[in-house]
Amino acid sequence: MNGWLEKAWRKGLTYRPSLDPDDLWSKALRDAPAAGEQSPRSEADCADFRLRLEILCESLVSEAALNPLGLTMAHGQLVRAIRQRLELGALWQAEPELLETPLAPPVIVVGHMRSGTTRVHRLLAADPSLSATRFCDSWQPVPRSPDTRPAWSAFTLLLARALDPWIDTIHPFGVTRADEELGWLAAALDHSAYEAQWHIPSFTAFSETRDPTPLYREFTRMLRTDANWHGNAHRPRVLKVPQFSEDLPALLGQFPGARVVRTQRCANDTAASAASLVANQMAMQSDTVDYSWIEAEVARKIALREERMDRALAAFSGPLTTVDFDALNHDWEAEVRRVYEDLSLPLTTEALQAMRGEQGRAQHSPHTAHSRQMHRFSETTA
Repeated sequence: MNGWLEKAWRKGLTYRPSLDPDDLWSKALRDAPAAGEQSPRSEADCADFRLRLEILCESLVSEAALNPLGLTMAHGQLVRAIRQRLELGALWQAEPELLETPLAPPVIVVGHMRSGTTRVHRLLAADPSLSATRFCDSWQPVPRSPDTRPAWSAFTLLLARALDPWIDTIHPFGVTRADEELGWLAAALDHSAYEAQWHIPSFTAFSETRDPTPLYREFTRMLRTDANWHGNAHRPRVLKVPQFSEDLPALLGQFPGARVVRTQRCANDTAASAASLVANQMAMQSDTVDYSWIEAEVARKIALREERMDRALAAFSGPLTTVDFDALNHDWEAEVRRVYEDLSLPLTTEALQAMRGEQGRAQHSPHTAHSRQMHRFSETTA
């Protein structure tokens, strides 16, 4: 793919993608001309988005060492984020009542990536009294009628699996399956989706010290829109993105009545698994990936998020419970029963049956191969 792209650029068959913020913005406007520039968001939120875009582009150009495929993917992702933001702004201006959609207090799953957050999230999301975000809606937050998002997401996953044969062992995907809201944060230009695939330490450092409140205002607007579209705003949404652990005060500020589930796992196992995920993403898009840097950065990130979670939850007075990774593996039903009791949620027979179905599905997922791959990798690099 890299060779084909270089050849196509050299022969003028297609253009080399730009990472200039103005070029990206112009391309997004050409892709979605009906969206225009108008939006009901505050000027401060718009300025925050634009600043994030500029810092991210600068970091990509000066630090990421992208190969042709990486450059193409970065260009495409940023154009998509800008286009989605413009389209959402146009939608909210045309239908401002979407932003007033009343929401049931959500259930928020927080914890480091690779600490069991996905498993807990999908078990809870199986409960028909709760709701969850579909994968296709996370990465395509602009509602469509007719709803073509599942079809487009199926095509995207087909392409992703062709480029990365290991992707489903790292995280099991399904077009309409319950999934994390990482796509919504990416659409707001949060750093979490981008630092997991590109070497962009300057943008990460900038983001870690910046107030994330504008991001979570945007996140809440997307949640209200999605809940209104699906007609499930009355059911608590089970929310999960590992980035939440870094930004809990801003998130809880949007949802003061939330219930919180925190996951825990052995720090060494968490770090090893997280490093493998980041390496998998970076190795496709850069030819100069430093695995030792990834390991050190993952360890730093875990320490930062652990400290921020501890501080935020110490000040949290709402319903809170903790799920241990090993205990979940040992007896997931007992852990789920305890979680529901701690959160004062009713656990019905119907919910348990649905969770058993989800558990059976997970046991046959390609994701189960990841631990074996990690074991082989550790033997190779020892």
